[in-house]
Amino acid sequence: MFERIEFSDTPSGPLKGVRIIDLSRLVAGNTLTMTLGDLGADVIKVEPLAGDTLREWRVANVETAWKTYSRNKRSLCLDLRHPDSRDILLRLIAGAHVMVESFRPGTLESMDLSPELLLAVNPALVLARISGWGQTGPYADRPGFGTLVEGMSGFASMNGFADREPVLPPIYLGDMTAGLYGAIGILAALRHVEVTGGQGQVIDIPLLDPLFSILGPQAANYRLTGKVKPRTGSRSTNSAPRDVYRTADGHWICLSASTQSMTEKLFGAIGRPELTADPRFATNSLRLKNVEALDEIVAGYIGSLTQKDCLEFFQQNGITVGPVYDMADIEQDAHFHARQIIVELPDEEMGTIPVHTISPRLAKTPGAFHKAAPHLGEDSRNILREAGYNRSEIEALELNRIVKSPERSD
Repeated sequence: MFERIEFSDTPSGPLKGVRIIDLSRLVAGNTLTMTLGDLGADVIKVEPLAGDTLREWRVANVETAWKTYSRNKRSLCLDLRHPDSRDILLRLIAGAHVMVESFRPGTLESMDLSPELLLAVNPALVLARISGWGQTGPYADRPGFGTLVEGMSGFASMNGFADREPVLPPIYLGDMTAGLYGAIGILAALRHVEVTGGQGQVIDIPLLDPLFSILGPQAANYRLTGKVKPRTGSRSTNSAPRDVYRTADGHWICLSASTQSMTEKLFGAIGRPELTADPRFATNSLRLKNVEALDEIVAGYIGSLTQKDCLEFFQQNGITVGPVYDMADIEQDAHFHARQIIVELPDEEMGTIPVHTISPRLAKTPGAFHKAAPHLGEDSRNILREAGYNRSEIEALELNRIVKSPERSD
């Protein structure tokens, strides 16, 4: 178990007072608004009557993804297909700083909620539009799930081993990257509003562009060489040795000797100082050309030690190594506990639920956990009251199944 953190009474952090209307679905938008909600923003999650699809991603019948990505949010359950929902949204948007949506491009316009209209209602509004391929371009109308982007961005073609198929990431990499880039964009746009006194704008956040950007200099490398980056497993095309190596007890360590001095230190530590002058390994470029032979030597030494002994030996000799962990290992690691990288939040079903901590960590104005991920429509009535609706109006919206609250779930 990690350290239990109790929810604070109210939101805190540098974004306290910023209100976000979140119409997005699944991971990208929820990552974006979770990041800003953790830092104090008031996130109103507008969900359809069936709820955000993320609620359906269950493990052992628990909404673990929803509970992780929707902490520090409030839920308004609203039937966006009903024409009367438009007036509710416009009233909410008039009092908001940010709106986030992830519909297919053109959908917002078809709902008579075009960016031009929204900015007329609230000239300072920051409108973040998440999509697979962007609001423009030949592919704008295509479905844009993260899997497709992870393939088309070039990521999958680089990932894996040369003699096997390309490998898609085992996490929501495209979505999470877009969500984090989107949070940066929103913060920049909010800053612009503060400086200029009220000029809002639209932010185009495709999944494709941010994921491609993290591939680094691949476009330039291809231009210079005419060669596509091959799949190299855990090896690097920039430096050697760099790989994962199996230890005598069946565990793994990762090692990177990316500088000449570190490589020479490694050769000395394993009792092979003569390799420094070996014509196959004397320089980084030579080591890259002869990486198979080099890895055989390093792997042979590491394979003679247990993981514990290997880590202790290399760390004592100043060699850059680390263990390859899974969640069972992470749960036992003192650094994860000391830094509270994972914390336990109160949870109705699990007692506590382990989640990643708030990131980044601000020294003067840190964020806080102030609310568990909401039940569907948990905050509908309070949000509508804040928007100026009286009790009878709210009850009428519920009776007409435009709005759903937990008290009225039929």
